[in-house]
Amino acid sequence: MKKPVANSNWQSYQKEIADDHYYFARSCIRQNVFPAAEDIFLNILRNELSKDIFDDARQTTCTGIAYHSGILPFETTMTVVAHQFALMNEAGYENFVCSCVTSFGIYSEVLESWKFFPDTLNKTRESLKRSTGKDFKIPANLVHASDVIFKFRHEIQSRAKYRLIHSKTGEPLKIVDHIGCHYAKIFPEKGIGGAEYPYVLAGLIDAWGGKQVDYPERRHCCGFGFRQYLLKSNRGYSVANSKRKFDSMRPSKPDLIIANCPGCTFFLDRWQYTIAEMHGITYGENGYGIPVLTYEELAGLILGYDPWDMGLQLHQVTVEPILDKLGVGYSPEEKYKGLNHADLGKPEMPEILKCI
Repeated sequence: MKKPVANSNWQSYQKEIADDHYYFARSCIRQNVFPAAEDIFLNILRNELSKDIFDDARQTTCTGIAYHSGILPFETTMTVVAHQFALMNEAGYENFVCSCVTSFGIYSEVLESWKFFPDTLNKTRESLKRSTGKDFKIPANLVHASDVIFKFRHEIQSRAKYRLIHSKTGEPLKIVDHIGCHYAKIFPEKGIGGAEYPYVLAGLIDAWGGKQVDYPERRHCCGFGFRQYLLKSNRGYSVANSKRKFDSMRPSKPDLIIANCPGCTFFLDRWQYTIAEMHGITYGENGYGIPVLTYEELAGLILGYDPWDMGLQLHQVTVEPILDKLGVGYSPEEKYKGLNHADLGKPEMPEILKCI
């Protein structure tokens, strides 16, 4: 009788992630809300892990927000995606890494459409050739940037100056992982762990010494939802979704939230201020909010990067509580300094949500 392979079912939830030589596709919105996050990712791969990753200045939007908002037809999106792949081919790469979860969903949808409907692939090739004169090859490997950090999580930990441990109590920090809907809910097989057991961020928590926080609304949407927020009249739905998540996680008293979607990070960060103004509620300790970081920002912190160089002062929720718990050193005087130590000005403080 053949002995069953341990964790054979879990193997079906894994995905192939290339070891090196990546073509990087930036995100539109995260460059506006958390502008340093992608540079952290590039620095970690190049300088910490000695990987080859190409940051192409010619790269454009994937059309994700316009497509999901009903502004652009899918045929246009497929042609734009084909153009991205053509740029990758011209640069001499075949492993495509995208920074945005919505982009990851877009690229996955396009590849699945070409796979099951070959006529759409032929029409896209014709459209691209007619509009740009270019042709393209489909990537050998397409992943999200959080997949790459997950793949090298142990290597990052081996270089880390900090672990996700409270510096004074020695207890693991309690951390909420939030997975962007477009990472695994559209095509579950494309995400590590699928839609039900996504492990791409939980794996970072485990590898870096933290404790996962499980709660009833762990897989609930952050509330962005594109049309929920883009139409001003619908924004009540957006903030209500976020409040439902915060209310559900509140009894667990998490120290930190990490997310792999720029929209999710933005709304889970910003809506805490909004909810405080609307309802007089704060979710962190002593009137503060729960800090919300991206996976790159968290990796940068444990590697010892300066929090202000990483742009953590741009978060709505004050990050100092998590810095203090980790034992990360920082200069309060440098928080609102820009290049060449130019004074950026201190923002107006909220009346309810405590900030530093």
